[in-house]
Amino acid sequence: MIKVAIQKSGRLSDDTISLFRECGIRFSRGTGRLKSTATNFPLEFLFLRDDDIPGYVADGVAHLGVVGENVMIEKKKDVILRKKLGFSKCRLSVAIPKGNEYNGPEDLRNKSIATSYPVVLQKWLDEKGLTAELHEISGSVEIAPSIGLAEAVCDIVSTGSTLLSNGLKEVETVMRSEAVLISNKNLDAKQTALLEKLLFRMNAVQTGGSNKYILLNAPNEQLDKIISLLPGMKSPTVLPLHMEGWSSVHSVMAEDDYWEVVEELKNNGAQGILVVPIENMII
Repeated sequence: MIKVAIQKSGRLSDDTISLFRECGIRFSRGTGRLKSTATNFPLEFLFLRDDDIPGYVADGVAHLGVVGENVMIEKKKDVILRKKLGFSKCRLSVAIPKGNEYNGPEDLRNKSIATSYPVVLQKWLDEKGLTAELHEISGSVEIAPSIGLAEAVCDIVSTGSTLLSNGLKEVETVMRSEAVLISNKNLDAKQTALLEKLLFRMNAVQTGGSNKYILLNAPNEQLDKIISLLPGMKSPTVLPLHMEGWSSVHSVMAEDDYWEVVEELKNNGAQGILVVPIENMII
């Protein structure tokens, strides 16, 4: 059995639980529970504070962990990044009072900056050749300029609404972050094999989520053009229809290309276009 540490509450927790359930792993998540064992996979969940997860994984208390990439870097624990998971995306940004003029990173030189991520921020400052006075605080970072603690802040931003409501404007992106799967660096052979099985399922879910299955009817004289728009995984499947002169075309397309491709297909005579979400896709 392998143990995986995940955030006990919040958006990252919800998205992580959804991912494991989409991977076909069944477990219960009762309010206040700190542990849960899967019923159909040798996996035990530990529900922990986000900031504690890298340490628990590095120490071997948990074999795996799901955490924000920014937290993984900030904690500087000796863990292995196994996979970027594509959800809970955000950015770590510098913000200043919205009435202040800003001309670039040089304006931050020798300024006081409040942040919960001094390691990540210091690395960025070093790359820019800047020095600044960092005030490490946890929570309510946005209030620092208004109470005179700092001249700027560096904090996690998703929509930017919290900054705006506190009279701040975003001026620099220090890093972009998303949820990542990390592991202890000393997994044994059985644990590594279970990790590979888990990664296989995660890859199938992620690949399926970023693609669509498309079915359409096409006039035979336009098949070559329509097929050129639908490369599929290898090539589209083409089946003759009962109606003479028409074929049914089945393929897979990237979700990001959907609207452009569908418009082109319609312009080239495709009819009865049906687009279906893909739950899992193994390539």
